[in-house]
Amino acid sequence: MAASPPPAGIVTRFAPSPTGYLHLGHAHSALIAWRAAREAGGRFLLRIEDIDRTRCRPEFAEALLEDLAWLGLDWDGPVRVQSAHFDDYRAVLDGLSARGLLYPCFCTRADIAREVAAIGAAPHGPEGALYPGTCRRLSADERAARIVSGAPYALRLDMAAALSAVGTPLFFEERGEGRLRCDPARFGDVVLARKDTPASYHLCVTHDDALQGVTLVTRGEDLKPATELHRLLQALMGWPAPAYRHHALMLGPDGKRLAKRDGAVALRALRAAGRSAAEIRALAGG
Repeated sequence: MAASPPPAGIVTRFAPSPTGYLHLGHAHSALIAWRAAREAGGRFLLRIEDIDRTRCRPEFAEALLEDLAWLGLDWDGPVRVQSAHFDDYRAVLDGLSARGLLYPCFCTRADIAREVAAIGAAPHGPEGALYPGTCRRLSADERAARIVSGAPYALRLDMAAALSAVGTPLFFEERGEGRLRCDPARFGDVVLARKDTPASYHLCVTHDDALQGVTLVTRGEDLKPATELHRLLQALMGWPAPAYRHHALMLGPDGKRLAKRDGAVALRALRAAGRSAAEIRALAGG
C-alpha cells in the first residue's frame, strides 16, 4: 500500500467496532474527533472496524450509522468497512513475512498459559504475560512441516528483528504532552494475524490511518500504550506518523469505564426513553 500524502488541514476519524450498540462513551469519543475536525475546517472520517467476524454484527453496524446521524454528526467521504479489505492487510503481512519479520506460532492459548506458568515470574507487557517465544525457536523445516500438516497457526511479529530493522528510537506526538518516546519491546512478539481474525487490530488500524491520510488520531486513553506498537508498524512500513490525542474515558456510577460488555446503556435506549440528541450530546461532553 502506498500511503496517502497528508492532506491539508486536520483529518480525524471515529472507528467503532460493531459488537454492540453505541453508548455515551462512544458518543464522547466521536464528538471529540468530529469537533476537532470541524473547528479546524478539516475532515472527519468514519471507519467500521469489524475484523472480528465472530463478534461483529451487521445490525450493529447499521445501528451505529443511525445513532451518529441522530446525534448530528456528519462525516466526509465513504465509510471504510475493514472486513471488505482483508486483501489489503494480507499484502502487508506478506511484505513483513518476506522480510523475515513474522513467524508462524502453533501454540494454543492453553499451551502458552502452561509455559508461562512453568516460567513463574514471566515478564508482562501492556497486554498481559509476554509470549515466551516457543515457536520463534523452531527451524524453518519444522515450521514448514507443521503448516503442510494443516496445523493451525497465528502470525507473530519477531520484535527483536523488527526493532533491528528500524534501527532508531521511536517517538510519537501526544497533544498536550509533546514528543513521547516509545518502547515497543514491552509488547513482545505480538500476534498480527490468527485463524479467526485474519489481521489484528494493531495492523489494520495503522494501515488504515495511513491509507486514509489521518493526521490526528483521537481515541481513549486506554489505547495510549498501543501507540508505541503502532509507531513501530508505521516505521517498518514507511507510513506517516499522525499526532495523537488520548482522551479520558467516560465512567459509570460504579467508577468503571462504560463498556458494552458491562451493559452500558445504549444511545438508542436513551433515545427511546425520550432523551433528545442535544441532551445526549451534553451528557457526552459535546
